[in-house]
Amino acid sequence: MERTARDSAVLHAILEAAVDAIVISDENGNIVETNEAASRMFQYTPGEMVGQSVNILMPNGVATQHDSFMLHYRRTGTRHILGTNRDVQGRRKDGTVFPVHLSVGETSGASQRMFIGIFHDLTQRKTAQEALARSQRLDAIGQMTGGIAHDFNNLLTVVIGNLELLQQRTTEDRQAALIQDALESAELGAELTSRLMIFARKSSLKPERTNLRTLCEETLALLRRTLGSRYVIKTDFADDLDPVMIDPVQLQSALVNLALNARDAMGERGELLISTANVVIDDSYIAQETDIEPGHYVRLSVIDNGAGMDAEAKKRAFEPFFTTKADTGGTGLGLAMVYGFVRQSGGHITLYSEDGLGTSFGLYFPALPETAAGRAAQGGSAASKAIAEGEVVLIVEDNPHVRKLSVERIRALGFATKEAPSGDEAYRMLKSGVHADILFSDLVMPGELNGYDLAAKVAAEFPRIKILLTSGYASDIVTNSMAEGQSYSVLHKPYRQAELSARLQALLAGAAPG
Repeated sequence: MERTARDSAVLHAILEAAVDAIVISDENGNIVETNEAASRMFQYTPGEMVGQSVNILMPNGVATQHDSFMLHYRRTGTRHILGTNRDVQGRRKDGTVFPVHLSVGETSGASQRMFIGIFHDLTQRKTAQEALARSQRLDAIGQMTGGIAHDFNNLLTVVIGNLELLQQRTTEDRQAALIQDALESAELGAELTSRLMIFARKSSLKPERTNLRTLCEETLALLRRTLGSRYVIKTDFADDLDPVMIDPVQLQSALVNLALNARDAMGERGELLISTANVVIDDSYIAQETDIEPGHYVRLSVIDNGAGMDAEAKKRAFEPFFTTKADTGGTGLGLAMVYGFVRQSGGHITLYSEDGLGTSFGLYFPALPETAAGRAAQGGSAASKAIAEGEVVLIVEDNPHVRKLSVERIRALGFATKEAPSGDEAYRMLKSGVHADILFSDLVMPGELNGYDLAAKVAAEFPRIKILLTSGYASDIVTNSMAEGQSYSVLHKPYRQAELSARLQALLAGAAPG
């Protein structure tokens, strides 16, 4: 009896210490025990899975295959999935499917055989692999494009040179006109190759010590005339921007390109937000912003409330000659040029877009070392200092890894946490009596309630709960398109721990987070 009790205690300790999900089922496929990691991964409450079929953790097609494999094994003893490791798909309680690595083992209990499944969530690894593949694809396209552009430039040099010699020697007006047309076409080809060289990061930049705010203000004077009165341009410029080393002419060209793309996406009218800020990319950012090296940056954001991009457009947005505006004369070189310029400047570019809700570009330029060093000591310890005494924050986020990161960051500030994968689920939790002092919700989520809809219901039905929203858009532009007449402050993704701490502290103090 003593050994049985000890073995049971050891098993329980192993289950709870494991970071991967562990699910134990009987020979009929019914779950008999799980660990806390399984509850978090599959979004069930502790104990809710026990007694149900393991098929609830699989997409329908996989569940059917699993039943046939297990039936065949019981009849013949032939193994298909036992003792193997494979990448499969898991299904959460809300029906969303995600990649997992599964290993299955078997043991014989007192009365029947038992099966142990260990699940490792591959979502973050898959995301990183896709980002790396995208970066490698763009690099490969850049190398190929640079080589073609270089060779083409050599050919154009010969063409233009010979045309100019002919132009000097001809005296006939008709021939001169033909030569001039050919020269202009050749010069257009040269302009095209110069744009391709920018994407390939082989153009000749002339970097200068630059204040992005000053440069943006100068460019906006031109943009306001170009865009016209139907498009409202809003700005949010930080006062103490760190200087950066960039080519001012190329930066202005990039900003104009992004603004004109936004105009086309917005249709007949719209709103454009251009903002600048000092940001620090640290380990917490890496979970949200793949392919950005840690360090001090100055971020230029260009955000519109236009049509947004679908998954295919986001995937190929920076590829040269890819365009969604072929019918209106788009060349597909604008974003490619912006991408090449930013990367050649030692920076990074991010794209956040939701179909029908607009697009946000973030251009990150390294801050000059002397200014970055001066800021390195600012706010480090205060960012992780506890500011709460156990108040409960309800975290609403559909991305499981961002949600997990948010839980860790908010707990580090002294808060207790509850979490929900959607606005619908968060509202059901509150209606069922779940206590929360603060609602911290993403803006764009699946289901009937987006972040603004959820905030409006909470404000009306649970007025004691304070509200902080977060989004990759970070602007009132999307607020207007999602909840007419409502106004909520939005914390911009990605954000530093110090920013999160300041916003939550303001809520505790009763001030409006701003």
